[in-house]
Amino acid sequence: MISEEQQELVSAVRGLLAKRDARAGIRQAMDTDLGYDPQLWAQLCEQVGVAALAIPEEYGGFGAGLPESLLVVGEIGRTLADVPMLGSAVLGAQAVLLSGDSEACERLLPGIAEGSRTLAVCWAGAAGWDEFGVRADGETLHGTAHYVLDGTIADTLIVLTDSGLFEVDPSAAGVERRRVAAMDPSRALSEITFTGAAAHRLGTADPAAIADRLRRIAWAALAAEQVGAAEYCLEATVEYTKSRVQFGRVIGSFQALKHRMADMYVLTESAKSTALTAAIALAEESPSAAEDVWVARRQCTEAFSTIAAETIQLHGGIAITWEHDAHLYFKRAHGDAQLFGTPKRPAVHS
Repeated sequence: MISEEQQELVSAVRGLLAKRDARAGIRQAMDTDLGYDPQLWAQLCEQVGVAALAIPEEYGGFGAGLPESLLVVGEIGRTLADVPMLGSAVLGAQAVLLSGDSEACERLLPGIAEGSRTLAVCWAGAAGWDEFGVRADGETLHGTAHYVLDGTIADTLIVLTDSGLFEVDPSAAGVERRRVAAMDPSRALSEITFTGAAAHRLGTADPAAIADRLRRIAWAALAAEQVGAAEYCLEATVEYTKSRVQFGRVIGSFQALKHRMADMYVLTESAKSTALTAAIALAEESPSAAEDVWVARRQCTEAFSTIAAETIQLHGGIAITWEHDAHLYFKRAHGDAQLFGTPKRPAVHS
């Protein structure tokens, strides 16, 4: 269960997203250079402070914690809005904190907290997140980071290599950014190529430890997003079956469809529990965190994929048309299943 304060946060974010009709705006936003509604992001930051939640108070944040940030990720996931919450306010901010570089934290994080600065974490190689796409030669970078969130719009690039974490100005010589086509049109992904680009090293933390922690945070955040999206799919399906008439009856009255929607509900509630458990375990650095995140990643991915497919089936032919949102959720489900890699079961020590 979440606390009363956390529920108030969820209600505030959901209310603002509804007021802005964020879901209806994703089709217009996905064709723009930004890929999202900047006014929506500004309001989320200014009125609710979503970007400041997991940033310590000494760096301009609220110091609330990771679970609160992931609750916001889940609410945004209900609408598919591609605002810079996951890529910048969660992964970007956490990468800077993990560097242990207090000067960089003081310089970068206040802007993230107020929503005026966007970070993009550059990490994956062409084959995915099990390899680094960029290598460092001293403080000069070479290579290409793939599948970067917020890559083309970020004010600062945070590059993870096998020799450390680096900060790069995206306008510097030797940096090329390009948006790439993705199966999920509501999620902007990019490739960023570094050709002898000058970089500033951040801290001395072990890059393998940073990568391991960031991957767990990414999987826990995706689990939260998947739960939010699955909840909306279930609600939309139930509402549709209450109004769609076939054979002289609303289709929601048919026992077979009731059973299918009951199964959707069970999957959603189970996924919600595992996602929350993973977020809390990460925040508390619990010994079970690796296992909890693995369970959440696998279960929430399966739940969202199944529920998105059932949403298509129970809506019928209308759900595969461009005008209907169901196919966008279906594509997001398949995209999320691959984003940040597929987890292997962690070793369990007795």
